[in-house]
Amino acid sequence: MKTTRRNFIQQTALFTSVFTLGFDWFESKGAAMAIANEPGRFNAFLSIDALGKIRLYSPNPEIGQGIKTAFPVVVAEELDVDWRQVEVLQANLDTQNFERQLTGGSGALKHSWERLRKAGASVRQMMVQAAANQWKVDASTCKTSKGFVLGPSGQKASYGSLAAEAAKLPVPATVTYKDRKDYQIIGTRVRGVDNKSIVTGKPVFGIDVRKPGMVFAQIVRPPFGATLKSFSAEDVKKMPGIIDVVSFKNKVAIVGTSTYEIMQARQNLTCSYGSEAPLEGNDTHQAWFDAGMKSDKATLQRKDGDFAKAISEATKVIEATYECPFISHSPMEPMNFFADVKPGSVLLAGPTQVPQPAQKAIATLLGVPENTIQVELTKMGGGFGRRLSNDFALEAAELSSIIKMPVLVMWTREDDMGGGTYRPAVRYHFKAGIDAKGNITAFYLRGVGLNAGNSTRQDNFPVGAIDHVLIESVDQKSAVTTGPWRAPITNFLGFAEQAFLDEVAEAAGKDPIQMRLDLLARVKSNPVGKITYEPDRFAEVIKQVAEKSQWKKKPGVHQGFSVYFSHFSYVAQVAEVQVKNGKAQVTQVTAVTDCGEVINLSGAENQVKGAIIDGMGHAMFAKLNFQAGVTSPTNFNAYRMIRGNEVPKIDAYFVDNGISPTGLGEPALPPTGGSIANAIYAATKKRFYKQPFY
Repeated sequence: MKTTRRNFIQQTALFTSVFTLGFDWFESKGAAMAIANEPGRFNAFLSIDALGKIRLYSPNPEIGQGIKTAFPVVVAEELDVDWRQVEVLQANLDTQNFERQLTGGSGALKHSWERLRKAGASVRQMMVQAAANQWKVDASTCKTSKGFVLGPSGQKASYGSLAAEAAKLPVPATVTYKDRKDYQIIGTRVRGVDNKSIVTGKPVFGIDVRKPGMVFAQIVRPPFGATLKSFSAEDVKKMPGIIDVVSFKNKVAIVGTSTYEIMQARQNLTCSYGSEAPLEGNDTHQAWFDAGMKSDKATLQRKDGDFAKAISEATKVIEATYECPFISHSPMEPMNFFADVKPGSVLLAGPTQVPQPAQKAIATLLGVPENTIQVELTKMGGGFGRRLSNDFALEAAELSSIIKMPVLVMWTREDDMGGGTYRPAVRYHFKAGIDAKGNITAFYLRGVGLNAGNSTRQDNFPVGAIDHVLIESVDQKSAVTTGPWRAPITNFLGFAEQAFLDEVAEAAGKDPIQMRLDLLARVKSNPVGKITYEPDRFAEVIKQVAEKSQWKKKPGVHQGFSVYFSHFSYVAQVAEVQVKNGKAQVTQVTAVTDCGEVINLSGAENQVKGAIIDGMGHAMFAKLNFQAGVTSPTNFNAYRMIRGNEVPKIDAYFVDNGISPTGLGEPALPPTGGSIANAIYAATKKRFYKQPFY
């Protein structure tokens, strides 16, 4: 039986005693750790039944980053229970009891680490006190082990047997956390809580949603920058299974009883478009880049010292320009969403990384109170930032309000890649000045982005190590819709910066790794201006990757180095290339990551390896083209992505420093393009200035 909130409450009511602690995952103060009087309180909570079964709701949408496993691991560790006792359930949107109920920015664990620990440790302490009261001993003489409290004279009581009495105790104002050396679950390999259900086909993805009376719809969207002038739908409406054809917001929706019938009808729909200005194409975008590089209206992002003077006095000046195209997020599950808009209530269901913003946007769109909108979270077949946008959810809600029926809006693959929200296209120009000793004395960066906002990261390395720095940005508005793509901005900036620094190191006659370590030593002793990174942690991942990759010690192997800081984490990589049959092939990537405490080792390795594969594939192959506002290609037969036989051996290591967790879903991607490009240069003496490389 599928577990819903209603039958969950019914199930927990079957037990003679249920302890439920409602806690705010996002507030670690004692006042937020209140006892829930009813077992089904839909807060961030854990429940323990009389049999010792622990149920835990995970509030953040699971999108493959492993948060549905990692959050409960932290709670279970501090609760001191057998992981096999824990059942994890996905929470739906609940704005009364959750904050930051979203997936994006690799920030969930960083934000919730202390809250999760306190949630588990508080319950553990209350169980101990309940047992001590029962045995009439001092609580300090008791300890816990795998869901049991152990007394000083051999007493033993399960959490389940103590639940009723523990529920009557006040939540402790202060708690003691476990020592790291006593961890039994954190830092080990924990299987994903949904693994078995996924491989047996049980999860309900957004594309699988089925509700009573539901119809299906596909929406035809105009080329970027175009306006719908007219459409011919009379013949389409006569086709089998077609219920209606309606237009709204420059779009045309075909509504029917099945996706197959809609897709057949769609082939007969004729739409006419117009525009006041020529529609965008590749040539338009190149012209905008050229103009942005020459513009005298750039936004100043950082200025240290006197760059113009320092560059004029430099012994050597190195310049390079880098460019990346728009690219698709291309998740395996195309966009989709269900909506049922009725007078006084709205039911939404689907895969979104940001359910609360979806609720707010739809409330505004429909002019209804937010508390009348219920959002059910489904499994997501990928996202990579695409599902941070809620355009598909808004479409479903608006269409349902028009046709007065519950509807599942389904995008095709061509819709997803041809009318989606893309990674912005960007061009960077770098300039560096070197003195007679090979030291960098001046550093310049101008970023020109198409709908990228500030396309620079002005407080990141190597700033802080150079006296004279000038960083500027230009944002060109485009009709092409853009949004966050895995590791926003840094996904390409990381490559460009690291490829450029290698070119500077070569001009300065320095080893690429040693040059970066020297710069970080300068930051540590005398930083210039504001920085967002810690030089010691930065240097440590560099030193470890040099050791683990045997930097420049492998005969016949060409290596490239890269390091980057993003989402509060540090990742250093060494890529290896061998030339076979005249072609450079990436054979291995070694990565060292400092993301603080590693919660689930297998999940962490998957995140690092997945980010490297993603970064490699998109740096080497992925590209979209535009002509007259139309995107190409729009399916995987022509949109080149990395293939299984192209994935190199990847070794992922982690710095063990016990620091609170930081981001992990994205930080390993930005350095990947740089390490590979630098390795290919070492093998072929060919530098890459544009992505994709091939």
